[in-house]
Amino acid sequence: MKIIARIHSDFTEKFGIPRQSGLVPQTRAKIVFEKEYRNPDALRGIEGFSHLWLIWSFSKAQRDTWSPTVRPPRLGGNARMGVFATRSPFRPNAIGLSCVTLEEVQLHTEEGPVLIVGGADLLDGTPIFDIKPYLPYVDAHPDARGGFGGEKAEYALKVEFLDALMECVPQDKREALVGVLAGDPRPSYQDDPQRVYGVAFAGMNVKFTVKDGTLTVCAVEKA
Repeated sequence: MKIIARIHSDFTEKFGIPRQSGLVPQTRAKIVFEKEYRNPDALRGIEGFSHLWLIWSFSKAQRDTWSPTVRPPRLGGNARMGVFATRSPFRPNAIGLSCVTLEEVQLHTEEGPVLIVGGADLLDGTPIFDIKPYLPYVDAHPDARGGFGGEKAEYALKVEFLDALMECVPQDKREALVGVLAGDPRPSYQDDPQRVYGVAFAGMNVKFTVKDGTLTVCAVEKA
């Protein structure tokens, strides 16, 4: 398959990326097309859609072998499930699927046509194979069963910042950062209240601890 575009997001490391698209709708990312596909005609009519499907590559999870079962982090990292019953990046074909909001269409920039999207769960620089419109009359199934993947859908941490650390975060990134942290970037099998974790986000290294359902930001440094 041909790479048609790459996404530029605030996530420069895998740790901290939301586990699914749409979980943190406040995040913003930019889709820049490869030179061969920088034709505004290819986006004609796209502004009429509120959501898009992105088909992309788990470029940092390429393997020569595959396993029929994987350990979903949300199940504690010990329980095994069939790879095709999960969204694990470790698959026979390392292909990802994400639903994002279309925030803005910029047809004439120095980089050619550009799409600004919200709620993306993609690492910065991730190659994109295709973009398709989301059609609510066939793509939305509100009564669908979520299996084991929906068991912790309502889980969220309380987020607090020590001292005046919130002032170290650019104002236009604060809401998105809080959303990322509230989703608990830690593997679910890690629960050490003394451990200091770090998330790379929007040019910052945000360090935090978690205790009794509260995530406390203890440092914000330039990455």
